[in-house]
Amino acid sequence: MAAYFCAVDVGTGSARAALFDPEGQMLGRCEAALELHRGSGAEAEYASARIWEAVCRAVSQLVAGTATDPAAIKGLAFGATCSLVLSDREGRPLPLGPDGRDTFAWFDRRAAEEAAACTATGHRLIALQGGRMSPEMQAAKLLWLKRRRPVLWERLGRAEDLADHLTRLATGRAAVSRCALAVKWPWIEGAGGWQEDFLAAAGLAGLRDRLDLPQAGLPAGAVAGRLDQVRADQLGLAPGTPVAAGMIDAFAGILGLRALQPAGGAQLALIAGTSVCVMGLSGHPPEAPCLWGPFADAVLPGLWISEGGLSSGGALLDRVLAAHGRGRSHAEVLARIAVLRARDGAGFGGSRLVLPDFEGGRAPFPEAGGGLGPGTAPEGEGLDALCGLYWRAMTGLALAVRHVSGHMAQAGVAPGRIHATGGLAAAAPFAQLVADATGLELLRPAGPDAVLLGGAIAAAAAAGGGAGALPGLLAQMAPATDSFRPDPAAAALLARNYAAFRRRLERAAVTA
Repeated sequence: MAAYFCAVDVGTGSARAALFDPEGQMLGRCEAALELHRGSGAEAEYASARIWEAVCRAVSQLVAGTATDPAAIKGLAFGATCSLVLSDREGRPLPLGPDGRDTFAWFDRRAAEEAAACTATGHRLIALQGGRMSPEMQAAKLLWLKRRRPVLWERLGRAEDLADHLTRLATGRAAVSRCALAVKWPWIEGAGGWQEDFLAAAGLAGLRDRLDLPQAGLPAGAVAGRLDQVRADQLGLAPGTPVAAGMIDAFAGILGLRALQPAGGAQLALIAGTSVCVMGLSGHPPEAPCLWGPFADAVLPGLWISEGGLSSGGALLDRVLAAHGRGRSHAEVLARIAVLRARDGAGFGGSRLVLPDFEGGRAPFPEAGGGLGPGTAPEGEGLDALCGLYWRAMTGLALAVRHVSGHMAQAGVAPGRIHATGGLAAAAPFAQLVADATGLELLRPAGPDAVLLGGAIAAAAAAGGGAGALPGLLAQMAPATDSFRPDPAAAALLARNYAAFRRRLERAAVTA
């Protein structure tokens, strides 16, 4: 019987499931929308039960649509945003909001004051977060819950990264991933694990015991458990299917992109979807005090990862269309941009500068720098004016990638090319912009999304050999690539744009 591997990627707006063969070829893909509640200000919430329903729809439709025998699917893996799922002491959803909303969305930034309080501890953990804790981190969100919703805090019995939550639902076994611990929690590999002194200083003493969190997490590719009968029926899979340890979606993308360079060495990876993340991978801990990390062994043993970027990537372009698009789609706008650029050349869109930070900056960017605000309008009327604003917003994102890649180079991670994946990176104009802005050749998988491919690699490892099988699987499942080389004419113009971009960032940093 043929063997296949199922990967699930739960993003900001949808759950995606894909089926891969042992050579890394995608055989099918299905998607189901998520219900996201945007509250006032920086609040964003999900109901975890609705997320699971979307996952079940995507997987069951995938299996049915590809006419695959469930018994032939030998492994399953979940990747997801680092949204935080809350349960009470009886295991029931903790009601952050009505309609079963029990989950802080990954980009929920209501905990800004609590993040500042965590930063004020001066703990060495803060140095791994670019010198300030982000409101997106789990400790800040839990401190917000304790301070602002004390009744809920008293009922809290479990808090899980979304990928770990999905893995537990599927298997009936609690399994925390090393990926989530290293990146989003106050836990440091090689330095005692949980930073109990930080938790005490921040007002979260006893958190690990209260939530029954393990001292260490499972590595990528390890078996977290096996599908139980009930969940298997809901997913349309066979009971007993091995389930890999979960991963944060961007880090599943790292695993998929590592397949482009399975022999090792330093690597730059761009995960560009709703947000923009630039990851530096190296065999030594780079000194990058203004970036997140370095995180040890979050994806592969012996690999250190540093990260920088913005919470807004594709979300910025969504915002442009929502405010000014009058129902137009991204595809329609991009098609018209291609015509206008062919007519006007590299100078299309003018010199307007857009700092793409309306959701808040991550390291190395200021917390907020005055990006595209809701009152910003195109310079003129009609589709062509909209295209000009859209293009300059996309240019701002490419300049942000250059900014982070420059910090990576200063830290010693400068491999000379960048590997990219994600919905935004799938747009050829953006991929070319990044190549032009950074001066680096950009490679991206020609076929499958690397986030889903990374999940499939983890699922294949869980099916045979565990985490130790990952190096061989990276070479076995490596995809073909598309290449984008810098255009010297465009690069010269973008270099001038970047000088203005840096000046704006410096002013924003002074006023922050």
